[in-house]
Amino acid sequence: MDDREVLPSQRRRFLTVMLAGIGGVLAAAAGWPIFKFLAPSDQGGGGGQVKVDKTAIPVGGSHLFNYKGKPAVLLQLEPGRFVALSAVCTHLGCIPLGQDGPSVGEFGGWFCPCHGSHYDTAGRIRKGPAPENLHIPPYEFLTDTRIKIG
Repeated sequence: MDDREVLPSQRRRFLTVMLAGIGGVLAAAAGWPIFKFLAPSDQGGGGGQVKVDKTAIPVGGSHLFNYKGKPAVLLQLEPGRFVALSAVCTHLGCIPLGQDGPSVGEFGGWFCPCHGSHYDTAGRIRKGPAPENLHIPPYEFLTDTRIKIG
């Protein structure tokens, strides 16, 4: 027998090990999204409060932040008029905000680039396919300069 000859039992063992390894990787890849869906959120519950200095937001400007693990925005629409909104489209969860703030749509608010939904500056849906308005997190004015969101 030649030293380079592979026996059928060695071939069978190699294939068994390879198939088991590939099967393990596929099972982990399929199970990870299920685990993440079922695992409790570390941002849930009563936490998730954010305090923002409103003097840093110019009139017509915005401040992006994370609220309960998802992007949100605080806008100063007019002098002294602030609005806090979720930055997650209600259609399929896309983010209609760019690095510089909202992607301006036909109604002066948001345009979601994923499927074309349009929101006004108050977060109301103006053009579908989004089924609902943007979520408005609870917020309150703490002092003359700070706003608490959540």
